[in-house]
This record gives sequence, structure tokens and C-alpha cells, in this order.
Amino acid sequence: MNKRTLIYILGWVMFIEGLAMQLSTLVGLFYGEKNFRYFLYIGLALIVVGLIVVINKPKRFNMSRRDGFAATALSWIMLSVFGALPLSLSGQIPHYIDALFESVSGFTTTGSTILENIEALDKCMLFWRALSHFLGGMGVIVFLLALIPKLGGNAGINLMKAESTGPEVDKTMPRLRSYAMLLYGIYIGLTVIEIILLRCGGMYWFDSVTVAFSTAGTGGFASYNNSMAYFHSYYLQGVVSVFMMLFGVNFYVYILILTKKIKHILKLEEMWFYFGLVAFFTVVIAINIYSIYKNAFDSFHQSFFYVNSMLSSTGYAIEDTDKWPMLSKAMVCIMTCIGACAGSTGGGFKVSRVLILLKEARKEFRLIIHPRNVENVRMNGKKVSHETTRNVSVYLIIYILFIIVSASLISINGFDFTTNFTSVLATLNNTGPGFSMVGSAGNFAKFSVFSKIVFCFNMIAGRLELYPLLLVFMPRAWRKN
Repeated sequence: MNKRTLIYILGWVMFIEGLAMQLSTLVGLFYGEKNFRYFLYIGLALIVVGLIVVINKPKRFNMSRRDGFAATALSWIMLSVFGALPLSLSGQIPHYIDALFESVSGFTTTGSTILENIEALDKCMLFWRALSHFLGGMGVIVFLLALIPKLGGNAGINLMKAESTGPEVDKTMPRLRSYAMLLYGIYIGLTVIEIILLRCGGMYWFDSVTVAFSTAGTGGFASYNNSMAYFHSYYLQGVVSVFMMLFGVNFYVYILILTKKIKHILKLEEMWFYFGLVAFFTVVIAINIYSIYKNAFDSFHQSFFYVNSMLSSTGYAIEDTDKWPMLSKAMVCIMTCIGACAGSTGGGFKVSRVLILLKEARKEFRLIIHPRNVENVRMNGKKVSHETTRNVSVYLIIYILFIIVSASLISINGFDFTTNFTSVLATLNNTGPGFSMVGSAGNFAKFSVFSKIVFCFNMIAGRLELYPLLLVFMPRAWRKN
């Protein structure tokens, strides 16, 4: 383990988080709130300590894949631990574990909350929650790759692998720093467009920014107790619906659009499968909930909003879905597990993995019928390597084990099965709400301290796609080569 480079990266993460806290300081000053000082002092401390660490640059930046995984996992843990301090020390969330849960949920873009009265928080605290989504959406490591010139080559690629979502990252990715800068440029550009569209719809500037930050990071933290239902506007809810879908798309699609490679876009099976899922679930749920709303437009509006909210793992709500029929609830659970596209800001198992597994299953059935045939799994016209299909299968096994173990651990609370099962799905897939006690009208406040720690572990594991966080807790990973 290259500990010197690891410490250097963590120093940069502290510095960036300290700077980010100063934005909340400005918000607190603007609204005349006293609690801005917690962001000011804690942020300054992080900036100073971070600068002390990064001044001593390591001579070499060589990083193995193991080093990249460890640096990424520790960065996310550190972001969450320090990010909880202003919430806790200010007394806005008195218990540190509750503040940590909220912080982890923010940075991992999960959107689950322990708050029973969100509107009681200061504006600077609400802004910090939304900003944590924005920082966590594209990933702080990707930001570092765009910021630090020396984090290129193999070191940068291994860091990118650890934080990027999906089955694989292109090993021959050229000019990694330029690629990271382009990703963040697209990310910020889409966010700015959403802010402007929301403001044009009559939403106040503060709400426009916080909603756009939460949508961009596909997190779903709201500034109001009834989430997006607070805004009684088809236009505003429609804008958020569309942008939740856009942020659930692989950002490589937008790069192809910018480079005018339209023919390549038409070959992207994952994108078309994702849009197909949006259309399928929207129609099924709209038909199923028609008996509740008695109106075709309202049924479609509710369905389209919630389908994009779940598939993108944003978790925004405009209705209490516990009132929906069982078929719609089952569809929501399926969407929670599937999640968004690889290379997006969304969570879940990922559409690309689902597509690869379906293709692998089809291949096996064909071999049963024609055992002498040579069958290959292909994506976007290219052969998928055996290593990739094996990794997807292993990931599925670990993913299922996570659900089983987590659901068993939190069952000590004595809550109903629906609450336990959907709370695990919501946190591991970074979606936010589940059903019953943790539904769109509920929260995670009543869970024990132990269960909240389990959920924190799940949220970070889900955001980093399991492996990086698991590696940190393996003693062998810290031994010298």
C-alpha cells in the first residue's frame, strides 16, 4: 500500500471539503443565521490541515488498483465524518450518529433521512445537505483528477476505476485529466440549465439551487417535509422528472453528443434499454394507479415522476406511494434494484449489469439447445470479455449477500419485514425512500444506533459498488507488496 500517496490524496479531499463548507458559511451570513460559524471554523481547520498535508508532495504517484480502492473508500468515509460535524455541533442534529447518517446519505447521494422536521433546519444546513449531493454525484476523486495534474497515468486510472460506476472502465482512456474536466463541465452545465429552468417556473433562487444540486447528484434531499409535493406545479415537477432521467444516463452519451458522434450513440444498447425501462414502468404504473387518481394525465404525471426518481436513484416524491396498489410497489422495488446507467450519477445494480446478465442467460439457453454452437455476449456490437461477465456474476452474488446480511442485522429492531427489507434496498442502492416506516412520508429516525451504522456502511458500499469499502476492512490489503 502506497501510504504516502494515500495521505496526500486525503489531504486534498480535506482541503476541498473545507472550501465547500465556506459556501454554506456565505449562505448562513446571507440569511443572518448564527450557525454559519460551525461551517466557517470547521472548514478553515480542514483547509489548514489539508494544506499542511499536500505541501509535502510524494516523489512518486504510482498507485495500484488496491491503492486506488483504499484512497477512494477512505476519502468518502472522511468526507462523511467531517461533514457531519457542523450538523451535530450546531445542535441542529444533536446526536452525532444521526448527523453522520445524514452526512453519509448526502455524500453518497442516497437521500435517506432521520429528520422528522426538515423545515426546522437553518438555510445554511439545508444548503450543505444539497451541496453534499452535488459533491458526491460526480465524485470528489473525479474532481481531484481534473484538479491535480500529477494524478494521471496508472494512478489516475486506478482512482477512476474505484469511483466510477458500472462493470468496467476503459483501460485505454486517453488524457484522463481532460476527460475528468469534461465530465465535470457537463455535470455543472446540466445543473446550471436546471437551475435556470426552475427559476423560470417561479421557484425561488435558494430552492432552485438546492433542488438542482439534489437532482444532479441523484440524491433527493429536499428542503421541505413533503419533498417535491411542496411545489404545486406540473411544470416544476416535470422539469425535475426530465433532469432526473438525464442524470441517470451514462455521461459518455453527452461526450459523444458534444463530439458529434451521433452514429456511436445509436449503438449504445444500455441507453436504449434504460429509456425502454422508463417507458415500460411508466405505462404499467400509470395504468395500475389510475383507479386512485381517476385522471389519465395525473396518473401519467405521478408515474413518470416516480419512475425517473427510482430508476435514477434520486428518491424525490410527490405522493405517498404507500397508498399505491401492490403491483406498483413491486415495480418500485424492482426499479430500486436496477438503478441507473453505468457512468451516471445514479445508484443501483446498474442497467449495464442487468443487460449483461440477461444476455449471458440467453447465451446459456441457446447452448442448451445447440451445445456445439459458439456463443458470445456482445454489447454495443463488441464482444464482452469473459472477465467482465465473471465480474458481473460475482458482483451479483456479493450484492445479494449484502442484502441478506444487512436485513438480518437490522431485524433486531423488531420492525415489520417491509420496513426492514425496503430500508436495506433504499440504502444499498442509494435510492432514499422505501415503504412502510421508511416510505416517502416516513424516515429512518426510529432505527437503533447499530442499525444506522449498518445503513451508513451500506450507503458507502453501494455508492462505491462494494469492493473499495470491503477492501479497506481486509488486513491483507494493508500489507506491503
